[in-house]
Amino acid sequence: MRKVLFASLLILAAGAGAPAAAEYAAPAPGTPGTANGDYLQCVPYARQVSGIKIYGDAHTWWGQAEGHYARGHTPRVGAVMAFVPYRNMTLGHVAAVSRIVDSRTVLLRHANWSEIGGRRGQIEDDVRAVDVSPNNDWSEVRVWYAPSDALGTTHWPVAGFIYNEKPGAQRVPFRYAFADLPASPNASASVARQEGSPPPVRQQARARVQTASSNQDDRFAAELALDRIGGDARFVRAFASLR
Repeated sequence: MRKVLFASLLILAAGAGAPAAAEYAAPAPGTPGTANGDYLQCVPYARQVSGIKIYGDAHTWWGQAEGHYARGHTPRVGAVMAFVPYRNMTLGHVAAVSRIVDSRTVLLRHANWSEIGGRRGQIEDDVRAVDVSPNNDWSEVRVWYAPSDALGTTHWPVAGFIYNEKPGAQRVPFRYAFADLPASPNASASVARQEGSPPPVRQQARARVQTASSNQDDRFAAELALDRIGGDARFVRAFASLR
């Protein structure tokens, strides 16, 4: 009995310092959006990974967000990119930003975009989207298309980004480092193929935060960035190119 109790205490002690399980873990095989699961629309998946509680067709999200969620034209990790209906995409599209790569490139998590194995309605995690608007305002993007193993050629119109915060809440300057949304374990090969995965640079991120100026916006950004670092370098990227 003592041996069993001792072993149990060891297991609990080992787990105490471990980080909590990722909120956005990879879906289990057989769940909607997986290769052997049911068809999944973009809306429920965007709602799941962003935490933004909007319902209805994707093209209605931008309008529904007004007065309830902050909106803007700057990508942020966790924000929802709201696409405008265009050509055969009559109901629009929504996708969550999982990483900011540079001022014109983000990674997205979305569903029902590419045909994978001849089937629509599947999840794609950490796929590239590139801003091709003339003014770098994210009003037009090209998005990774799995069947061609490359960015699609269409310039898709975007209404903007919906943030999971109230309108008028403190905005974080784009130039600061952010933690990524925890990525699906099976997405790493796809990310490496698309844009190369930078190594964690916790010390650089901390140094960048510590050099923030003393005004209120910079202090807020510094505190938030440090909070998101949380002592865990696995989820940190320093986006040095963002000014």
